[in-house]
Amino acid sequence: MEVCQSCMMPLSPGMYGSEEDGSESKDYCKFCYKDGKFTFDRTMEEMIDFCVPKTVEATGMSEEEARKMSEELFPKLKRWLK
Repeated sequence: MEVCQSCMMPLSPGMYGSEEDGSESKDYCKFCYKDGKFTFDRTMEEMIDFCVPKTVEATGMSEEEARKMSEELFPKLKRWLK
């Protein structure tokens, strides 16, 4: 399954962001990336804090499980690679 390389949201038709030329982004969702630019300035830690409650709601994981998973996976996403 492809996921947004900024927030880990699963990517499916209609959920892809857009490049500057209007084409579909292959890496990012429409909430994180529009017209070739990120839609917000957050640190990776702020993004994890934002996404954990959404992950809990979508998956039924505990907050602790969602945070642990996010802290392990986010540093591997394209946007957050150092």
